[in-house]
Amino acid sequence: MSSVTKPAHVFGRDREWAGLVRFATSPSPDIRLGIVSGRRRLGKTYLLDALIRELGGFFFAAADETETAALARFGRALAAHAAGGQYAFGNRNEALKRLFSVIPEGLIVIDEFPYLSRDSPSLPALIQHALDPRGLARQGKTRLLLCGSALGVMGRILAGNAPLYGRASLDLVLRPLDYQASARFWGIDDPRLAVLVHSIVGGTPAYRREFVAGDVPESVADFDAWVARTVLNPEIPLYREARYLLTEETDIRDTAIYHAVLGAIASGNATRGGIANHIGRKSTDIGHPLSVLEDSQLIAREEDAFRKGRSLYRICEPLIVFYEAVMRREWTRLERGRPEAAWSNSRATFLSQVVGPHFEALCREWAMFAEEEVFGELPGRVAAGVVADPRNRTQIQVDVAVLAQEEPGRPQRILSLGEAKWDKVLTAGHVDRLRRARDLLSVKGYDTRDTVLTCYSGAGFHEDIPEGVRLVGLKELYS
Repeated sequence: MSSVTKPAHVFGRDREWAGLVRFATSPSPDIRLGIVSGRRRLGKTYLLDALIRELGGFFFAAADETETAALARFGRALAAHAAGGQYAFGNRNEALKRLFSVIPEGLIVIDEFPYLSRDSPSLPALIQHALDPRGLARQGKTRLLLCGSALGVMGRILAGNAPLYGRASLDLVLRPLDYQASARFWGIDDPRLAVLVHSIVGGTPAYRREFVAGDVPESVADFDAWVARTVLNPEIPLYREARYLLTEETDIRDTAIYHAVLGAIASGNATRGGIANHIGRKSTDIGHPLSVLEDSQLIAREEDAFRKGRSLYRICEPLIVFYEAVMRREWTRLERGRPEAAWSNSRATFLSQVVGPHFEALCREWAMFAEEEVFGELPGRVAAGVVADPRNRTQIQVDVAVLAQEEPGRPQRILSLGEAKWDKVLTAGHVDRLRRARDLLSVKGYDTRDTVLTCYSGAGFHEDIPEGVRLVGLKELYS
């Protein structure tokens, strides 16, 4: 059973499928608990439904409803699975007792578990008692999967002070498709078009299947029209999706401050102080919103490559960046049905504030997973960084710094320093900046003897770039 073939209709997710199959078909005689989490639209339900269809089992999708309604619907679903009868439960404990008696072994999937635990905070503790050696499930070999999209809630299920801490044998986090897999999923062969599309919809599968009904831009020339007829079209679900991503997180209540924080980051204010100044607040006032957005995986905090203690924030979901940088500013035009005018007025902003930073992030992702021969060894860490240049009274921004694995007692080795530009042809002048950064870092104690200078560009490279500099264009990025 461990080699259960993944259905052809499930795109990618080979690693995730293998992990779920191993969990569900484990020969262990004990009941096992698994946690599956990830933001909405990534295909969790789609994947788990495929697993149930292949292996059999019971699937229940919770909903935003009262406890009474949820118990009634659960009873009907369990009775239908048991091929008849009618189950009525007065509380969650009765429901769990019947569940494990009806299904003493096999796979059970509870989807959108946070809806159930919100109305019944004691539910995780009840499940813990059921999993105990003397609990309700003590006689069975059930495999119980709890799945949810509210990442803050799902993250706390296995926290150190939670009832289910230490009980799970699977903790699977479903993430967006990477940029290369996303291009294949959308059926886009042109890497320039792939970057443009990915800078808006990212790697969320549902945005192609359900939200735009398979509408894919035919070419770069069709991209502007595609934007107007999909993400900027009030009739298309993608139009309001960025707003819903915030409201779906249970820890986010007053969305105004969260939108303000996201808007500041989308505008290029990546430090905590910069975000606070942009929205007119003190740094201490935005600590909680930043923590909640991090827990929800809507933003990520990345440490500067060369200055410990200095962190930069970036938005993880491209659609939110697009909404904050483009749509919010043009909302009146969009609501009045003028997407072409809104896009014409925003295209320059899109290229500078959305595509430019997104391309840099893709270059860092490419570098992080580059093969050993690219930089001489596998990268230990990849990040952006700033190098102070006292002589010229300026700072050098390094877009892609590739660092070797740290070794105690030895200087930090820099494998590569890179400049990334989406819409500029890189020249020898850019290489000179990288060379200057390398020399300054050497003075600071870094080991730069084998540092590879790298130019990343979406527009090409000038012939004056010297030999020995690695060039990474769109073709290399998608190869």
